[in-house]
Amino acid sequence: MNEKFYTYKGYPLVRNGNQIYYGYMCDPYVIWIQILGTEEKDGEKLTSKVRVIQMDTNEPDPMKAFVKNTERECGLYEALDIANVWLEKALNN
Repeated sequence: MNEKFYTYKGYPLVRNGNQIYYGYMCDPYVIWIQILGTEEKDGEKLTSKVRVIQMDTNEPDPMKAFVKNTERECGLYEALDIANVWLEKALNN
């Protein structure tokens, strides 16, 4: 079965409820975005608060896998931009 994923700037996005994983799980790092808050605007539910976490995919202990994180009052596109910058820097070092 060949499933298609949404992508953002060349990396896959996998969403489950209020959690989004950004990046390839086979790479050394992936980004986990948690949607912490939403608001209604013109009948649409929009993201208003997020937590962005960079994770080391090679670390067996989940508590040690968190490399860095931030919590922001922002929309999903800004969160994805943060995620993309972090992922690009981590993968290019």
